[in-house]
Amino acid sequence: MELRHLRYFVAVAESENVTRAAAKLRVAQPAVSRQIRDLEDELGLALLERTAKSVRLTDAGRFFLTEARAVLERVEVAVAQVRAVAGGVRGELHVGYAPSLTVQILPRALRRFQAEFPGVRVSLHDLSTEEMLAGIRDGKLDVALRVPPPKDQEHGLHFIELARFPLCAAVPPGHALAARHRSVTIARAADEPLIAYSRADYPEYHTSLETMFARIGRTPRIAEEHDSVTSLIAAVEAGRGIALVPGSMTCLVGPRLKILPLTPAPPPIIVGAITRQGDDSLTSRRFIAAAGEAES
Repeated sequence: MELRHLRYFVAVAESENVTRAAAKLRVAQPAVSRQIRDLEDELGLALLERTAKSVRLTDAGRFFLTEARAVLERVEVAVAQVRAVAGGVRGELHVGYAPSLTVQILPRALRRFQAEFPGVRVSLHDLSTEEMLAGIRDGKLDVALRVPPPKDQEHGLHFIELARFPLCAAVPPGHALAARHRSVTIARAADEPLIAYSRADYPEYHTSLETMFARIGRTPRIAEEHDSVTSLIAAVEAGRGIALVPGSMTCLVGPRLKILPLTPAPPPIIVGAITRQGDDSLTSRRFIAAAGEAES
């Protein structure tokens, strides 16, 4: 079995047509068909079900496709690493991030990416979600770690989900909710003054709050708005209100605040990586892969 067997098989599986796959590979169609047959003969099983106009994966073929993609990706990474050692992959990767959303994601991404590409400098930019979209569009950012973009702003962007976090209530340790409850109902949270992120910088945050409270016929009581997680934490710690935040903030606030789950649990906060559509740079792809890998 050779790498070209895997490349040809992946191309055929993705195209669901040998002719289209051959055109994509710039190889004659009979050569592609022959390589796939040789691969099936070596494995001793059928990977594809063939019809007059298309091909479909068998159950074994679907499993093998996942493994073949992984092998080819690993080969690509190995080649890149060798070239990095020999000639040095240099440059700079600009990454926008929101601290409260990425406190668990960013450290492992940096650690694993720098181990793979020590010659690439990762420049971090603490930005609002709106600033990150602008940075991706104008080319100032290569990757943005944030929530999915609104539907009306998806054009030209590519989003890859990395993690999901529960929405929780952040309260001061001496607050009545912290002393008497292990969780907070959404109705009870609606009775409290809310410390929120700035609507101008985080419009999707306010949309999610309004949607959540509308389900129980209430509206959020916004007492203050803040443009950074640091000032939001300080305001809650000072007893000026409670905040609704991702559960990932537990490791950011320490003993300063108590993080309580909401009941019934609202939809989780989805966090992922945004790049420009068509950006296929190796460093961007590998940084996102490092961010998405589970801790071992």
